[in-house]
Amino acid sequence: MWITAVLAGVALPLAAQYPGQVTNAGKNTPTLRAVAVFEWTGDEAQPKTSRLVPVCVYDGQELQDADVYLARPAPIALYSDVEYQLFKDGKPVGLFDVDRAGQQEGSWVGFGKWKPMPSAKPRPTQVARIDQYDDAQSDVPILHRKHRGGDANSGGASGGSTNGSGNGSGSGSGSGSGPEPNAPPPDPDRPTLHKSGDAAQSNAGDSSTSGNSSTSSAQASNSGGPSLHRGGDANSSANSPSTSSSPGSSSQSSTSANDSDRPQLKKKKSDDGGYVSSVETPSDPDRPHLFRGKSAGFDGPVTPSLLGMPPEMQQEVAVSDAADRPEHIWEYAWANPDDEARMKAAMEDLARTALGLNPPPAPAKPAHKSTSAAHKPKQLTLPPQPAPLVDEQFRVFELAYGSGATMVLSAHTEGSGAEQKFVTLIGQPDLYGNVAVLVKNVTGADHLDATPRMRLVDAVDVLADNRGELLFELRGATERQFALYRVLRGDATRIFVSDADAIGTPAVQ
Repeated sequence: MWITAVLAGVALPLAAQYPGQVTNAGKNTPTLRAVAVFEWTGDEAQPKTSRLVPVCVYDGQELQDADVYLARPAPIALYSDVEYQLFKDGKPVGLFDVDRAGQQEGSWVGFGKWKPMPSAKPRPTQVARIDQYDDAQSDVPILHRKHRGGDANSGGASGGSTNGSGNGSGSGSGSGSGPEPNAPPPDPDRPTLHKSGDAAQSNAGDSSTSGNSSTSSAQASNSGGPSLHRGGDANSSANSPSTSSSPGSSSQSSTSANDSDRPQLKKKKSDDGGYVSSVETPSDPDRPHLFRGKSAGFDGPVTPSLLGMPPEMQQEVAVSDAADRPEHIWEYAWANPDDEARMKAAMEDLARTALGLNPPPAPAKPAHKSTSAAHKPKQLTLPPQPAPLVDEQFRVFELAYGSGATMVLSAHTEGSGAEQKFVTLIGQPDLYGNVAVLVKNVTGADHLDATPRMRLVDAVDVLADNRGELLFELRGATERQFALYRVLRGDATRIFVSDADAIGTPAVQ
């Protein structure tokens, strides 16, 4: 159930948050689009611990903070049974159903169950039917009735029905012709249906009809197939008094219907007791029992909650929307694979310079002439290895169809404590093949409360306009925020930050 399904119960409180009077909840109710971050540890298909952190809710006009939007007391983004779709690079990878909400360190989080994406059922294969009786000599379609062996129109394959001609031919033929050339041979084991009293009624007819009828019944009895009779057999019906041709034989025919072998329906007599006594031990050991509350196997167990921010924690974008929108893959495809390696090396060099890892250039030595007679060969000195970048993350996005590459690099230095520094760069290739830096965030481990570090989560279409924004986690020493950046026309603009008063604004250079 998507997040807009719960708006029917909150139509009246909307008037307190939106200016004006809400006259028609069906037309004026906004279509909400919630964005959250799904965090888990372990395997994604079977996470050990997990939680859902709400980020923002788009109401059609503005981005609202999902932690406080329509909270009574829990925010609407974490209502029970709200379903989120999980994305990685714009591709759906799973579902998360919110079961309950709670607070961790003053912020709302949701707990629930992870589910895989439903797979589409394959369509049944359509097999073309070929009618062997189609007329192949004409282009005009003609409808044919298939002829089966033993039918009345098969020309007496099973004895035929007399039409007053006395020759046993099929109705309408009148020539006594045999079965059709293409008709299958009659099945000797096929059962033949007879009405009770056929033999007796055939004896009362004329001689020509009785001769042919007795012959056909004899052929049916000698064919080896079983015969289905109604009531008694032909002999008993012929000797019974119900075969009389007098008009007053209706009472006798009703008495002949009470056959001894005929099944009869009997009404079960109910007990005269006015109450039902309880049974201490049920007769069926597998009889289901009703219990109060949810059973152990009701829709899967809820995953244990994730506490704190462990190092092995992983993150994905989660979106809840009532509308089904087409997939939009954000991963950028390079025309030349060598361009990606060259741009990554340029971004790494800029990151080392921002962190102070690149050594300063050595001063130039003064040129002097050698007075010694023997000329010594020059020794080749190898350039120093670049300083390593720890936890480096380099990703390239195509945030709109036909747009260029948007590169994001995050890393930090070695060490711990105050010696550790963090850097995050957002850049794009310029016209000359160099990197144009749009956002540069540099901070130290001892300044995280004033300047949090930026950690990329993923790209997400938060405004449902088919354009992606970059979602970052702003992590401080004890608290964190989430921010959205829109990259457009060579500029990166922050369009949203959650809980703006929690920690300081990240320094962007």
